[in-house]
Amino acid sequence: MVRKVLGVIIGFVSMMVFTFITFSILYLILGPEGSFRPKSYEVSIIWIIISLIFSIAAAFLGGFICAVISQSRKSAMVLSVIVLLIGLSMAVYQLGPQMNEAEELRIGPVSNLEAMQKAKQPAFMLLMNPIIGALGIVGGARLKKEEED
Repeated sequence: MVRKVLGVIIGFVSMMVFTFITFSILYLILGPEGSFRPKSYEVSIIWIIISLIFSIAAAFLGGFICAVISQSRKSAMVLSVIVLLIGLSMAVYQLGPQMNEAEELRIGPVSNLEAMQKAKQPAFMLLMNPIIGALGIVGGARLKKEEED
């Protein structure tokens, strides 16, 4: 049981660490002008495409790590449900104020921290990310051969 819980926790943490590192590097490479639409905090099309690829990779990594540590694909299913529920909750939370806020103009240099705080994802991405994450976790877990539970 401890192994299964540990697998879920480490799988989740590995996804978060991978996402933080890859998105930070992506922001350093693209800079504010490549990451956002002109004079806006709305993310650019290139950011959406590359972040989608990184999100799928993070989900596969988390699912695989969870399955390896827990020795069970069922634990990865638990992780996928957790990611789906947390992701959809965050999407609903972000969609509320995002719909009513006036768009803030982006002026001058933007630090990585400021970019993370102010970035505006399109609504379809906010809703799609948790689904992609959940499916990717299941896919990552399938990379590990199933052993007897």
